[in-house]
Amino acid sequence: MKQSIVGYLKDDENHWVAILQCEHYQHVRHMPPWIIRPWVITTEGRTSMLGYKLNCKKCDLGLPKDVNE
Repeated sequence: MKQSIVGYLKDDENHWVAILQCEHYQHVRHMPPWIIRPWVITTEGRTSMLGYKLNCKKCDLGLPKDVNE
């Protein structure tokens, strides 16, 4: 299921994680040649991707939200 990016945070290993509209987290790494996401590297790039929809496998599986309240 496609969900919009609404924010970002960094995990314990300093990798960027997208916060999705559904309140699930998804890593958004730039690790060429396997994963090509140069927009993750800069603040401007990440900001430009707010609202972009990523496929959320956690939604597909019906998993509980990741966001802590």
